[in-house]
Amino acid sequence: MRTLVLGRLVPLFVPLFVLNALLVFGNAWPTLWPRPALAVSIELAFAVAALVLLAGWRGRIPPGLVRVLAALATLWIVLRYVQVTVPALFGRPLNLYWDLPHLGAVLDMGGDGPGAKILLALALGALVVLALYGVVSACVRALAHGAAEAGARALLGGVAGAAILLWALAPWVGPAPSSVTSSAFARPVAPLALEQIRFLSAALAADAADRLGADPDFRGDLAALRGADVLILFAEAYGAVTFDRPPIAAALTDAREQFATAIATSGRRAVSGRVVSPTFGGASWLAHAAVLAGVDTRDPADYALLLTTDRPTLVRHFAAHGYRTVGWMPGLQRPWPEGRFYGFDRIADADSAGYAGLPFGFWRIPDQASMARIHFDELGGRFGEAAGDFGGAAGDIGGAGGGIGGAGEGVGGAGGAPKRGSSPGSSPALADDTGPGAPTYRPGMPAETAAKRRAPRLVVFPTVTTHAPFAAIPPLREDWSRLLRADAFHREEVDAAEGQPVSWTEPLPAYLASMRYQFGWLADYLARHAAQDLVMIVIGDHQPVGTVSGPDQPWDVPVHVIASDPALLARFEAAGFIAGLTPPQQPLGPMHVLTQLLANAFSSPPRDTPRRNAPP
Repeated sequence: MRTLVLGRLVPLFVPLFVLNALLVFGNAWPTLWPRPALAVSIELAFAVAALVLLAGWRGRIPPGLVRVLAALATLWIVLRYVQVTVPALFGRPLNLYWDLPHLGAVLDMGGDGPGAKILLALALGALVVLALYGVVSACVRALAHGAAEAGARALLGGVAGAAILLWALAPWVGPAPSSVTSSAFARPVAPLALEQIRFLSAALAADAADRLGADPDFRGDLAALRGADVLILFAEAYGAVTFDRPPIAAALTDAREQFATAIATSGRRAVSGRVVSPTFGGASWLAHAAVLAGVDTRDPADYALLLTTDRPTLVRHFAAHGYRTVGWMPGLQRPWPEGRFYGFDRIADADSAGYAGLPFGFWRIPDQASMARIHFDELGGRFGEAAGDFGGAAGDIGGAGGGIGGAGEGVGGAGGAPKRGSSPGSSPALADDTGPGAPTYRPGMPAETAAKRRAPRLVVFPTVTTHAPFAAIPPLREDWSRLLRADAFHREEVDAAEGQPVSWTEPLPAYLASMRYQFGWLADYLARHAAQDLVMIVIGDHQPVGTVSGPDQPWDVPVHVIASDPALLARFEAAGFIAGLTPPQQPLGPMHVLTQLLANAFSSPPRDTPRRNAPP
């Protein structure tokens, strides 16, 4: 008798157990592997109940329906993997509409080009799904066969009904109902599928401009800046975890202190706050748009809608008050037509930024090299003698050893400073004109003359070297002028850096190295090369990926305003910033509040800014 009972139960409960296990697993953070979980899939319970009712009505389950149910269950298991893995690794949920177009770029970050990696990933994924379908199909057939027998059908119906009843009662029993529900039942997969449909529907039907809220108030002027250049630096993956997670904060203490020392010794001060980014672990463009347009871009559909409007932007506000506006985008390696929305006078992408050195890692242009180019093209154009002065000896900028204007491989070649449209690496800012885009500096021109001839600059510079997977890390160059030349880096340095293993599951050491690099070049630039009146605004675009940040981290990022004008800094302190590089724990609000805060702080007289805004 006992053998008979077991013989009837095992064919029912083994497939039920297998399917449940495949629908409730979690993520073994920080890896790509699933982690078994002791929970019940309420979706499986409803599916079994429906199967029992259909079998009781029809007497049997048609084979075609069994195949459809097996395919649907396989899809649900794949979605479960996405549901638990993507947030664990990237710290944010999946958005298929926006993430799929960037799949090739993500796969290419490790090195050899996206084509082979995409094909390999697709092939492996197809094999796994086929094997999974085989297992699921066998389980569904066994359940369908059992549901066709009256005794087994009653047993399956009782189990499914009991699970549904407990799920329905869970919010009403126990001292902590929500914890009972979350511990006994796995999070359903259906909301993920519905959310993707909502994303797609919103993106395709985004035609209601009032969704974006009121335009920022740009009626003020920029008199408080007194004509100073402004550099808005979006520090890639610079998140609040660098302060909030003790191991990360401790590992970066020395680098941050050196940065603070450089600020102080250069006659500047820093004030800091924190805001809530609209994104986590990626999708940096949402953060850029939040600050430059003053729009809440947490929903990517709102970002898509924003680009179809003619809303005012911070960039256009600066341009309207006599600033030359520059988007320095070394991470752009393909056309960026949406950049026209912001209204930049110049957009320097990876191909037009004038970097002449060897490509360094996936992003090609190290951040220090970008800053050197910005300094030369747009912010003053002169490095100290220790760094290789203009018009110096062989190998210096303008010398005979291949520098700019020299006889070798520099921009402009032997003919000196390039005219407009000369070489692919030339910059329009070096052309000989006196309009709003007049040259920052030319060899032999006194710095004071250059300052008088040119309009003040607003430069927006999203960094790239601290982008996941945080490799390859270039060496810091004391000689900044060398970063403008073709010999910016030796082949051995590039090969050594690119030879370091890339890890998506244990990226913390590489992340810390990239952050030390960022603090290092920022400190050196401010201490030795930046104009005294430069206003630098460093904004973390988002937290690093989940494998660095850890689970359940807030979306907070730091903001630093670094300047030598105490009156200007006092305006930021009045708005909630505090002195130093450590921001307060309480965010000022969502990131898009910075747009109005900046416009108000730069206006004369200062316009009112709320001291605190509740985070979203």
